[in-house]
Amino acid sequence: MQNLIHHLRDAPVSAWIGMIIVAFYAIIALFAPLLAPYAENVSIGAQYQPWTAPHFLGTDALGRDVLSRLIYGARNTVGIALLTTALAFTLGATFGLLAATLGGWFDTIASRMVDVLMAIPPLIFALLILTITGTSVAALILVIAVLDSTRVFRLSRAVAQGILTMDYIEVARMRGEGMFWLIRKEVLPNAAAPLIAEFGLRFCFVFLFISALSFLGLGIQPPTADWGGMVRESAKLISFANFSTWQTATFGLAPLLPAGAIALMTIGVNLIVDWVLHMSSGLKE
Repeated sequence: MQNLIHHLRDAPVSAWIGMIIVAFYAIIALFAPLLAPYAENVSIGAQYQPWTAPHFLGTDALGRDVLSRLIYGARNTVGIALLTTALAFTLGATFGLLAATLGGWFDTIASRMVDVLMAIPPLIFALLILTITGTSVAALILVIAVLDSTRVFRLSRAVAQGILTMDYIEVARMRGEGMFWLIRKEVLPNAAAPLIAEFGLRFCFVFLFISALSFLGLGIQPPTADWGGMVRESAKLISFANFSTWQTATFGLAPLLPAGAIALMTIGVNLIVDWVLHMSSGLKE
């Protein structure tokens, strides 16, 4: 705990900005029902109302409050991305560490299976599988988690192989320590920093990947609020907006709201990841 407090005290301004952004999104996601002025999927007015009270960000094509859908979108998009990243990391890190520790036929088979999955463009593969299996939330999480776990497998295997060549690993093996003891007591503590940084990067990729699938119509399905889907639903307004007055210009700005929310979240996580990578590298300012 004291070590964590020391690192936080010495964190640069960019890291604090990232933590504030992530904390802001976390609060919105956790307390969405309390913060949103209206329900997620209820039509409460005419379509495309201007940005005036009580709809401060207007309404969409179905008369739903855009501010409320943005708030609920934080819970849906960020929550599903976090769950998917956690599952991908569990799969990839587990098999990567086992492959590095066991070696032999297990390492060969696991590595070749990962090579096959990585050889297929992820977006095309996800579109193909989701078209066959359907676009349920469970299918979305499983497909993206399996695809993204291949990157985690590669990193965890490479990091673990470097650690397993150290002298203290040989000493532990000579003492008769088992495989799981080595992974738990020796490999994981020394691989924690790069794996934590990779978790942040994977979260960003998954977050953007889910938004891209939703924009294409194969991600989180309506009427569930999702930032990628909201960009798709409001994208056509850019062509029809009249930017001569503020009231009509807001129609053209509507797609930028969920797109900006996606970009800001990505920036916040990357600022934290940069700080973690800097600490793990041992470099000083």
